[in-house]
Amino acid sequence: MRKMKSNDLPIQYILFFIILLGAFMNAQTKDGICHVKRTGDFKITGKGDSESWQKADWLKLSPRGESSDLLTQVKALYSDSGMYFLFDNADRKVTATIQKDFEDLWNEDVVEVFLWPDEDFPIYFEYELSPLNHELVLLVPNLKDQFLGWQPWHYEGERLTKHEIWIDSTAEKSDTKNIHWRAEFFIPYELLHPLGNVPPQSGTHWRGNFYRCDYDLGHFESWAWQPVEKRFHEYKKFGTLVFE
Repeated sequence: MRKMKSNDLPIQYILFFIILLGAFMNAQTKDGICHVKRTGDFKITGKGDSESWQKADWLKLSPRGESSDLLTQVKALYSDSGMYFLFDNADRKVTATIQKDFEDLWNEDVVEVFLWPDEDFPIYFEYELSPLNHELVLLVPNLKDQFLGWQPWHYEGERLTKHEIWIDSTAEKSDTKNIHWRAEFFIPYELLHPLGNVPPQSGTHWRGNFYRCDYDLGHFESWAWQPVEKRFHEYKKFGTLVFE
């Protein structure tokens, strides 16, 4: 009997290893962990064109329910002064009309970040940004699923966010339905006080989630990083942000 060479493995073994590798890679993307790398502070443009973003990996958001499989992904970084986020969204059209901050932005196209730095208390931070570059900033106490957002006091100076939007204007003006837009923003730690576990250090763990809402088809569609059942405020189902 001749000896089996390394390239003589039966096809069923090769297929088994391919399936096993695929399952492992899938688990790595759905393990509920976002590794957040440190960066120096940089300028927000909306395009996400800073070289700092090359340090971060994309996290893909999954459609909820019967939502379309439009590409929705997000990156996160942190510095000594705050956190940076970049959303990248494929779209059919931009459905947004609200022209003021602190309005009910979730009733139109919007991206959202929820941050829960201190798990000892059911209080978390919510940030929304529309394609028209209008924001909603809230601190949310959630007591046995009874919650209401509170707007920041003295929202000025070092407590202000920075945010910009970029829309592919070429696609928007053409007949194609493949519009592309990005939302880039900075959340300073000063705005998160007095939440505990702020600012993060290397090795710090926060809980959080990322969402997108879209109304292009005349009804609500949404995407989430970590799955929730009924509403975005199911904070116990948030993923984990690990600061490196």
